[in-house]
Amino acid sequence: MMTQRRWDDPEQVFSEYRAGVRYKSGIGEKGLYRQNEINRRFFSGDQWHGARCGGERPLVRHNIIRRIGDYKMAAVGANPVAVNFSADGVADTAALRERTYRNKGLIAAGERPILPFEEEIGLVTNALSHYFEVTAERVGFEELRAAVLRQAYTTGTGILYTYWDERIRTGQFADEGRTVPITGDIACEVLDVENVYFGDPTVENIQEQPFIVIAQRRTVDELRRQAKRYGRSKDEIASIRPDRDEFTPAGEPEGEGKAILLTKFYKQYDENGEAHLYGVQVCRGVTIRPKWEMGVRLYPLCLFRWDTLPDCVYGQSEITHLIPNQIAINRMLTASVWSMMMQGLPTLVVNGDVVQQPVTNDPGQVIRVFGSGDDVRSALTYVDPPHFSAALSAEIETLIQNTLAQSGANAVSLGDVTPENTSAIVAVREVAMMPIQTIQTRFYAFCEQVARLWAEFWITGYGNRALTVRDEFGTWYLPFDGERYRELMLRVKVDVGAATLWSESQSIVTLDNLFDRGVITAEQYLRRLPRGIVPDVDGLLREMGGGI
Repeated sequence: MMTQRRWDDPEQVFSEYRAGVRYKSGIGEKGLYRQNEINRRFFSGDQWHGARCGGERPLVRHNIIRRIGDYKMAAVGANPVAVNFSADGVADTAALRERTYRNKGLIAAGERPILPFEEEIGLVTNALSHYFEVTAERVGFEELRAAVLRQAYTTGTGILYTYWDERIRTGQFADEGRTVPITGDIACEVLDVENVYFGDPTVENIQEQPFIVIAQRRTVDELRRQAKRYGRSKDEIASIRPDRDEFTPAGEPEGEGKAILLTKFYKQYDENGEAHLYGVQVCRGVTIRPKWEMGVRLYPLCLFRWDTLPDCVYGQSEITHLIPNQIAINRMLTASVWSMMMQGLPTLVVNGDVVQQPVTNDPGQVIRVFGSGDDVRSALTYVDPPHFSAALSAEIETLIQNTLAQSGANAVSLGDVTPENTSAIVAVREVAMMPIQTIQTRFYAFCEQVARLWAEFWITGYGNRALTVRDEFGTWYLPFDGERYRELMLRVKVDVGAATLWSESQSIVTLDNLFDRGVITAEQYLRRLPRGIVPDVDGLLREMGGGI
């Protein structure tokens, strides 16, 4: 008789963790762990680690990997993104948008109109679009995006983890007397791909995974406090002890008092076929937090892969394939510098039988030599350095330029040209950006994943609270009942704006032409200028009588 699978059993969770470790260790020639360590070293500039070249000659680094990576990460993530929510079953027409604008003005002014269902949904989805910006500012989404991009470039996979933090204070209260504060909101953390294990690594869509395990190292004291908080027995709490394995950080001292904490998320289906997401936290042989229902219906992780591998949830980094070129460049540059130093400061050979005094090689030093002229000539001599071929310098430059060009980072895109013909430079830069379009598409899809996951948390976790909205009406609050919209089929669309100085200058030129032709008013002109061009625009609009 087959026994039923225990999804939350500590031994089962650790068995799944070890299976994930074996799979990662078999990816590529060196395995995911070792390859990612090498990639991070090369990106940061530690490119002679373990080479055993001694400390006598200078080990030159021309970090071409960092230059390519900085350019590509900036090109992929520089443009600002705006998220627009909509709901299936509610037509997004011009008439509905006009009514939504009117209703927003009424609520911002303090009124509480009773709206038809279609207008209510239009108002809520519009408010969610603005609330995404408020939440992104609170959690530091710009910094999180940059961290995910860097993780994806160096390791192939960037992962953003969103969780519910009960300690966050919202500044809102559940009663009119303001005595019952509303607490709890989402928080985000960027995870290393080495610490995340997927139940079926051949499935690329993480929402179709049977389970996901996150490995962390926590102090024993912290784990015991957490176990006590969730009602574990004294014997279970006492059995939590420090442990180590092959993936314990090398810098962690012996006796540090830490243990591996595994957090597992998994889905189970009821008799109606509806999926329910559960979580459990365990360490070796002990359940820290028993099985609990997450509330959300999506795995709380969003994944961005720099480049894809067939039938693999993990991505791959282009650094892996740039390392041979980087090593060749460093070696040739080191040989070139060493040769030039030998020619400028050749090695001095001293005949110890003839010269008895110390030789410092200082300018003007007088060296006493007794004997004939031959004795003088044989007392000191310089070693002729090996012949240095001028073709080596040309070969180094050719290798650097070819590596940059084949990586999509030409001189125009890197800004290494004189801007004599702006239109031509922009055209060449756009051509250079074309190979990055597929990476940008995956990155914008990642931003859509984040927006969809955050909306899931808002709907399932907020209950009755107000959403902060910042728009053309200022900052106002929309009453929100998450349970009322639980069954909405939300759609997410990411709109990408231009972030370059060229695009800003073009926007100003366009606005100038519209204003000169009388198409727009001075107020409309000022409201649409790029931020920061005119100081105190709000004050200027008030003086003109246009409000804020």
